[in-house]
Amino acid sequence: MTGSMEQLILALATFIGGHFILSSIPVRQAIILKLSEGFFKGLYIVFASASFAWVLLAYGAAPVHDVWVPMAEPAKLVMPFMLIACVFLVAGLTTKSPTQVGAEAHLADHHPAQGIQSITRHPFLWAVVMWAIAHLLVNGDMATILLALGMIVLSLGGMRHIDYRRQQSMGAAWGPVALTTSVLPFKAIIERRCKLDLKGIGLFRLLGGCVLYAAFLITHQWIAGVSLIGIEF
Repeated sequence: MTGSMEQLILALATFIGGHFILSSIPVRQAIILKLSEGFFKGLYIVFASASFAWVLLAYGAAPVHDVWVPMAEPAKLVMPFMLIACVFLVAGLTTKSPTQVGAEAHLADHHPAQGIQSITRHPFLWAVVMWAIAHLLVNGDMATILLALGMIVLSLGGMRHIDYRRQQSMGAAWGPVALTTSVLPFKAIIERRCKLDLKGIGLFRLLGGCVLYAAFLITHQWIAGVSLIGIEF
């Protein structure tokens, strides 16, 4: 199947724009009021899954237009970079946080700067940003550039959007979160607003990140057509 850059751009615009529109406070509240919160969550999941599948199909079918030829050296640099991204991903998905969907209520009295939250309150989204930057460094084709930049816009914009929504929905309970954590990794630690909580991150999350990284290395050729096994450092 042969696609086009226009199809990829349209798919990315739908995926990214739809996320911001559906999760905006007026739209979200209107849907929940008229229907239900369960309906909204189901709609969000269906939309996110379908639009992301469209992005992947459009990316796979897009023609190859090289913008630049990346050097070999960055490939050696992004490997440890991706390992960190995998740890952020696993830790972010397995650590309770006020920035997670539906977590405001039962985390209002929870110390926010625990585990990976002591590094950043948006570890999952930073993992996506790191993935995107890594692929920008080692790929020079237009389709990958568009996909990576789209994920960066969605992730960085999503951090700001989530913080705004949590501030609005949690009120005073958001204060301790904003005070003791940071969006930018390690910023709150550097400013001594919290301490690095390695114990809270836990060995099993570090190992989980390593396992995920190994899985990506093994399956990358099948997923992307490029083998990462045997790259010399």
